[in-house]
Amino acid sequence: MATRAVIADNQKMFTEGIQAILTDMKFPPIKIVGIAYTFTELKKMMEFHVDLLIIEPAIAEAEGSVFMSELKKSLPNIRIIVLSNYGEPNLVRDAFLHGADGYVLKSNNSLELIQCIDSVLDGKTYLAEGLRLTPEFIKEDKSIHPLKETKVYEDRFLLKQKLTKREKHILSLIVQFKNNKVIAQELFISDQTVSAHRKRIMKKFGIKNTVNLIKFSIDHQLV
Repeated sequence: MATRAVIADNQKMFTEGIQAILTDMKFPPIKIVGIAYTFTELKKMMEFHVDLLIIEPAIAEAEGSVFMSELKKSLPNIRIIVLSNYGEPNLVRDAFLHGADGYVLKSNNSLELIQCIDSVLDGKTYLAEGLRLTPEFIKEDKSIHPLKETKVYEDRFLLKQKLTKREKHILSLIVQFKNNKVIAQELFISDQTVSAHRKRIMKKFGIKNTVNLIKFSIDHQLV
């Protein structure tokens, strides 16, 4: 069954281009069920069954974040992709906090949008190339050269989004150097269940052992 999508953007020529891209997609198949050029049109379209919303928040002006939050409450299964001209970290972070599942810049290429659609329909979050959730800051890297500046980013929010509520709880106990047996006793679950959670957490972060998992969690302030 095709994914039912709505595109919301007040730039008609740009919207037509996005429609052409989505229409050409074979997998997952996308069916455009509505194009909104105004906020009023968008709200009316949301009264019907929609699986995917691709939105430029500017169409709703100051109400964009509130609208996404309310939409997620009324349609918890809908996936929302922000496609915007603006990529400032505070705007990106605000979009995710209010229900966005993916964020792509209009300056990104079409492949980025397609990859974003694939990810969010698979239940994942997606942050396009060149975007950050927090401002970049400069850190001196003395190991290379005392005057060399390197960019350091803090994407803790996106990292945490990879984990379920149970996995976050278990990770907080792992960081306290508690073994599977102790964690199992505290959570009233089996050792095997804790072990399975531990392995899934490490797999999500691409980490091979518990020591590195603890270091990674502390370095990125995940707990």
